[in-house]
Amino acid sequence: MSITSEFLRHPLLTGAIAPSSPWLAETMTAGLGLERAARVAELGPGTGVFTEAVLALLRPEARLTAVEINPRFAASLSERFPQVDVVTGSAEHLALDNVDVVVSGLPWTAMTAVRQQRILDAVTAALASNGRFTTFAYAHAAWTPPARRFAASLRSRFAVVERTPVVWGNLPPAFVYRAALPVTVGRTRRGQSAATSA
Repeated sequence: MSITSEFLRHPLLTGAIAPSSPWLAETMTAGLGLERAARVAELGPGTGVFTEAVLALLRPEARLTAVEINPRFAASLSERFPQVDVVTGSAEHLALDNVDVVVSGLPWTAMTAVRQQRILDAVTAALASNGRFTTFAYAHAAWTPPARRFAASLRSRFAVVERTPVVWGNLPPAFVYRAALPVTVGRTRRGQSAATSA
């Protein structure tokens, strides 16, 4: 099984024509504090390129939960990484709290606006108040309406958003978004009491 064959079978679910490169994986996992994290979530791990990079940085006692919508990828991930909690399903239904870091390999530009918003809402709700989020985007699509919409949504949900230089050693070339300090978007964050929001 390869990510190319899964792209040909389910292009809207897979979103990538080739696996992410080690250079992109290194950029995705740098500067997130994974070495100190207790709870991490990965969205859309696919063939596990980012999963492997995350595990290399995590402490043995840290918990990694991977949410993968493709059941073939999910089964392969469970077999390859038995220490990871693999959940088969959509990232829209991410049901975690106080997550230190969320790493995403999701194909944002292949999504509808509504799905983008739901997943980002789930991410910010799951993150701790000082949590961090990282994802990537393909450089050639950076100025398309879905990509610009995603970038704007990201900036509305995090106090800090930075974009790395393009990683040319990836097919296609890509850059990484790193976001920190999730903010409330018209709703109460998980963990807040009713009295706090009243």
